Amino acid sequence: MTNATLLKKLEELSARVSALETENALLREENTQFQTENRLLRQKLDQYIRHHFGGQRNEGLDKQQLELLLQGLPNVITLPAPEPKPAFASRSGIPHPVRRMLAEDKLEIHEIVIEPAEVQARPDGWKKISEERTSQLDWVAPKIIKRVFIRPRYVKAERFSIAPLPPQPIEQGMVGAGLLAQILVGKYEYHQPLYRQEKMFCQQFGVELSRKTMGCWVEQAAELLKPVYRAIREDLLAGNYLQADETPIRYLDPDVKGKSQQGYLWTYSRPRGDVLFEWRLSRSREGPEKFLRNFRGKLQTDGYAAYESLAKQRGDLTLIGCWAHVRRGFHEALAETKLAAWFVAQIGQLYTVEKKLREKNIGPKLRAAIRVWQSQPVLDRLHQAMELVRRRTLPQGLLGQAIDYALKRWAALTRFVEDGAVEIDNNLIENAIRPSALGKKNWLFVGHPEAGERSAVIYTLLGSCRRHGINPFDYLEDLFTRLPAAKITEVKDFTPATWRSRAMVLSLAS
Repeated sequence: MTNATLLKKLEELSARVSALETENALLREENTQFQTENRLLRQKLDQYIRHHFGGQRNEGLDKQQLELLLQGLPNVITLPAPEPKPAFASRSGIPHPVRRMLAEDKLEIHEIVIEPAEVQARPDGWKKISEERTSQLDWVAPKIIKRVFIRPRYVKAERFSIAPLPPQPIEQGMVGAGLLAQILVGKYEYHQPLYRQEKMFCQQFGVELSRKTMGCWVEQAAELLKPVYRAIREDLLAGNYLQADETPIRYLDPDVKGKSQQGYLWTYSRPRGDVLFEWRLSRSREGPEKFLRNFRGKLQTDGYAAYESLAKQRGDLTLIGCWAHVRRGFHEALAETKLAAWFVAQIGQLYTVEKKLREKNIGPKLRAAIRVWQSQPVLDRLHQAMELVRRRTLPQGLLGQAIDYALKRWAALTRFVEDGAVEIDNNLIENAIRPSALGKKNWLFVGHPEAGERSAVIYTLLGSCRRHGINPFDYLEDLFTRLPAAKITEVKDFTPATWRSRAMVLSLAS
């Protein structure tokens, strides 16, 4: 390669270096410009964010200032849409979030216009000046709607007029009768804890209802239903025949940390009548003793000693035994000896007679006569066989225990023969308890002793609805609609037994 060629190559490289240096200078200048612009945009963006998300203490900007500030923002920058700031209301110095409003596009809205009565009567001269809008969530199966009560406000000759808001199940509460009934039925009838309902409402309907809010609604609903609960209690105690049983329920005591305690739901009912649950913290005799203080008559129970000692102390209680418990003992003894099968078969004959009596819907007097005719011979055979077998059986064995249980309570077990008004067993009351026992598998325990009392109130109404074949949702929705405006003298009309009779009369009339 000649010197001329090398010189030419060197000149070309020098020219390229010079061009690159010029380009680099331009890039540095452009980069400096971009950095300056970026710094200014960041300052504007920070000020925008402080204005929208910095709280009430920040200095506000009017609309024109904000538009001027944001001029020049490049399209490539997408600002996040400002989320609504949670408002806070202070009560006793503690901030509490105010109820969040629901998105209008998520719910079907029903508007109800309520005109004042005096405006409807004489509309001339009244001038509408404004209106009150009251919103509530309600359940119209299978969806949640937003109902808006519109109450126009009128003025006439310096007089104002506005219609009153209809009585609500929860005063100043944003919940309608249907939604409140649905929450209670879901929790206590279908055993869906509130945290599951919270998830369901959010996923299926796009409605955020916290379990805390629903818990407050349940508490206030139980308070509204207490007069009906007391009416059921008074009606049961006024009769002369009750069935009784109890079931354990775990609860959390705030004074005992880290461990749940055991309470009890005591259950009382009259066949074909309402069912009542009473919450107690123990299974001691104090519970039935206090409840039955003014009761006189026949009490049908299992062999729990608390009832038996109470009956011995009082001369106005007559115990009626339960043959279902007797049969259960002999059925368990089948695993020990085949001899127990004979006793099970004989008890089965007693139940065959009872089945025929139920199918023919026979009255008490004729039922007592048929029992004396058909059931008494079976009872005589059973008693004689028990006396004979007990001498040859170990008392500690399953068969010995079953026989001993029956013979100790023989007088109470045979009273059903002479009295056609009583049942052969306590199965009706056990059937009433069963749903709450199933529910324990889902919610495990109640959160507080006071929650046990609320559960007793609601279980009472739902258990009575099952007893009478009433749709619990229809019943509770009607109660939450009419009960807030009812007089205290009308409370008895809302018990499930009376409600069912009224519904039947209305259906026949229509």
